Amino acid sequence: MPELLERADAFVRMRGELAELAHELRTGGTSEAGGLPEVKAYEARLDEILGWFEGQGIEVKGVAPLLLDFPSTLGGVPVRLCWLEGDRDLAWYHRDELGFAGRRPLP
Repeated sequence: MPELLERADAFVRMRGELAELAHELRTGGTSEAGGLPEVKAYEARLDEILGWFEGQGIEVKGVAPLLLDFPSTLGGVPVRLCWLEGDRDLAWYHRDELGFAGRRPLP
């Protein structure tokens, strides 16, 4: 979890910085934070973090908010351990066929 949280925190921070930069460039044409090269750098770093999650077998279900699923079993039933941006622990799950709507605390 510590490495996941570190990368998730970096992703959320960069996602926000990219959104602000893109907005400033769209509405004003310029930004003190940079231009197109900085936008591309943020996008590349965000893709790199998402690739790390996927390389660990973690399913990226959403990016705003960041939503991650970990394939697992609970009592012999296939489930996804479910982590949502803002969580500090892996404490939720849902059955495979139910998705986020079936999210429940781990027993």
